[in-house]
Amino acid sequence: MSEALTARTVHIAGHGGDEIEAYLAVPDDSPGPRGSVVVIHHMPGYDSSTKEIVRKFAANGYAALMPNLYHRDAPGASPDDAAAAARAKGGVPDEQLVGDVGAAADYLRGLDGSNGKVGVIGYCSGGRQSFLAACSLPLDAAVDCYGAFIVNPRPEGMPLKAEPIVGLAKDLGCPLLGLFGADDKFPAPEETAELSRVLDEFGKSHEFHTYEGAGHAFFNVDRVAYRPEAAIDGWQKIWDFYGRYLAS
Repeated sequence: MSEALTARTVHIAGHGGDEIEAYLAVPDDSPGPRGSVVVIHHMPGYDSSTKEIVRKFAANGYAALMPNLYHRDAPGASPDDAAAAARAKGGVPDEQLVGDVGAAADYLRGLDGSNGKVGVIGYCSGGRQSFLAACSLPLDAAVDCYGAFIVNPRPEGMPLKAEPIVGLAKDLGCPLLGLFGADDKFPAPEETAELSRVLDEFGKSHEFHTYEGAGHAFFNVDRVAYRPEAAIDGWQKIWDFYGRYLAS
């Protein structure tokens, strides 16, 4: 694997036909057919650390696209300012998120070399949104990295307006991989265990892994929360999972 890739900013027609910015990375040495991944950024926004994740997927043979979910809130602003503007409004409305991810998936399916299979992955708030997308759109695989408020309500006073969406579990349309930290509080292990129980009840394909000694954001190399052993194992599980469901 040469890890040669091309990455650039593109614009797509998101929810409601709004033009939004997105970050695209495509492998240069994999003409196709290949699978694709929509990357949902975390609450801090459309930042350099999440763009690095988009490039990581391309380096491993997938086309990847990250829509800027905050583009409407602060066009052209820095990631920090755009995230602040979005938080002030309570975050991204669920309907808008589904529209933007659906548009990103359609864009990826239309690229030369696509095999038509698209997965989704999200971190933090994006983990919840990955589950939401997988219950709302025709996708082939979904990864939830420590997404909270799927089962439990958010704490009182938290500005994020995300409500529990466990009621959508019956509509999950693709296999789901969940990667969580045992020391996390949002979501706590009890919440992810309850989600697994509900998915079992509906016969939905899923596999959850909880890492001891890891808390929230253990994938993020720029934070003190980073846990190398959990992150390395988590990435291997992502490659194995997408290899099963997104390969040609």
